[in-house]
Amino acid sequence: MAQISGPHDAQPDGVRLAEHNGHPDPQRRRSYEWQDPAVSAAVAPTMAGIDFFRALLDGALPIPPIAATLGFTMVAADPGRVVFEFTPAEFHYNPIGSVHGGVDATMCDSACGCAVHSMLPKGAYYTSQDLSVKFLRPAAASTGTLQCEGTVLHLGSRTALAQARLTDDQGKLYAHATSSCLIFRP
Repeated sequence: MAQISGPHDAQPDGVRLAEHNGHPDPQRRRSYEWQDPAVSAAVAPTMAGIDFFRALLDGALPIPPIAATLGFTMVAADPGRVVFEFTPAEFHYNPIGSVHGGVDATMCDSACGCAVHSMLPKGAYYTSQDLSVKFLRPAAASTGTLQCEGTVLHLGSRTALAQARLTDDQGKLYAHATSSCLIFRP
């Protein structure tokens, strides 16, 4: 079990090293880059939703910073359906050694919202009104790549309902979510 080492091991900045079996744990680092999100945000209202996502997929527009932060990628976009992929890693972990539920929820929220957006005409936009996530099994770095598929169940003039399924390559379900979105039309 990991413990905080004693005060004699305190680092100059006051941070103590964690120990495991009496040995300091190796420090892990992660760095990443992102592009200016204002570029995509400015273009989004000028395109139909599906065209916007195809431009993201083609690399013509920069991906949102949240994708770089969590390490996920959009792999498919069709009207009413969007798929994201990510491979769980230690930096996704909660204190008990599995992927934090907030990562799963972010994947599901992104998939639901983008599925709705993929059906909107030029000038229309959305915002998530709610998100209900059911966590069905834990994911870890050993799980392998997960896919999160968002699909639109209903698209009305003012609201939409979407669902997301987070699955592994065998089709095992890790999380399921539903989301209501408010639609703003020109």
